[in-house]
Amino acid sequence: MNCYFLEATAFAKLFVQEPGSEALIRLLETVEDNRKLIAASTPLELYAAIRRRERAGGIAAEDAARALDSLRVEAARTVQQPLNPAVLEAARLLLDRIAGADLSLRWPEALQLAAALVAREMFQGTEIVFVSTAAHLLAAAKSEGFTTADPTVEQELAETA
Repeated sequence: MNCYFLEATAFAKLFVQEPGSEALIRLLETVEDNRKLIAASTPLELYAAIRRRERAGGIAAEDAARALDSLRVEAARTVQQPLNPAVLEAARLLLDRIAGADLSLRWPEALQLAAALVAREMFQGTEIVFVSTAAHLLAAAKSEGFTTADPTVEQELAETA
């Protein structure tokens, strides 16, 4: 069985209806909660994004409140990789390693991928699928040996199930 590390762009699709939301929801309905992984920073990142969309008028206050309630519930149901020194060091190493390649990561993206790397070390013997909608982050995850999936490409997501 696979574990799924949901990077913030993918996890967000559970709370705001966007392309890929339905495919991701269908997949996660078949996965036990202890096989859904996120970085501990992801709920805060999404909280800020939902509030930012609300303030900009992109989402109604009632919809934002529902999304934030769902975020709290779903975040509590997932395994959260703490942002401990091992994750921070892995992020720093990623920034050094990937900076010279055709890929480039910002620090929040490096933190997400680093959390997945540390989680993979903890769950040795378990395949961890890195789920994101950011093409450059999926490429970086592939370069680190992850199986990847983009929920906006439904076939790709189904192949990892």
